[in-house]
Amino acid sequence: MARAATTSDAFNAIAEPQRRDILTLLRSGERPVTDVAEELGMSPSRASKHLRVLREVGLVRLRGAGKQHFYGLDARGLRPVHEWLGGFEEFWAGSFDRLDAYVQDLKRTQED
Repeated sequence: MARAATTSDAFNAIAEPQRRDILTLLRSGERPVTDVAEELGMSPSRASKHLRVLREVGLVRLRGAGKQHFYGLDARGLRPVHEWLGGFEEFWAGSFDRLDAYVQDLKRTQED
């Protein structure tokens, strides 16, 4: 089955590790593409391509200030990812509850 284009949605866009790194970097505030590239050890053209994909799916916004362009995180675009992951919360909570019960049983066994 063919994979959807990386610009189709947030899921595909964040499948690329460097794009996730960019989003993490932008959590601390807006940055120009040159700063993003330097911070993450990539060329400015490569950073620009990743930022374009992230902008097209609504994960980053672009703000012009004179000749400078600043990219900032737009976390609203991550809502579908958050909602999907939330469906697994019950699974993980149950797993941790079972693990905790097991550890408590082991402690009681060792105390006896």
